[in-house]
Amino acid sequence: MRKVLTLLGLSLLLGLAHAASPATPAEAASAATPATSAVPAANSTQQNKMKTCNKEAGDKKLKGDERKAFMKTCLSNKG
Repeated sequence: MRKVLTLLGLSLLLGLAHAASPATPAEAASAATPATSAVPAANSTQQNKMKTCNKEAGDKKLKGDERKAFMKTCLSNKG
């Protein structure tokens, strides 16, 4: 039983040490590069759609269910 608890404690400490260690700059750059190039294009397109549709809904002074329905059709039609 003592050996099991010792092994469990050591594995916990090793796991925490590994999780706390900072990534090397090469790992961080290679991990961030592919995600950053693909995600902003999709986000900016969706953000532009949201801004445009939100502005149109505000200009029409839509509220509640009418606004929700308008936003749904507006976002699905744009792009």
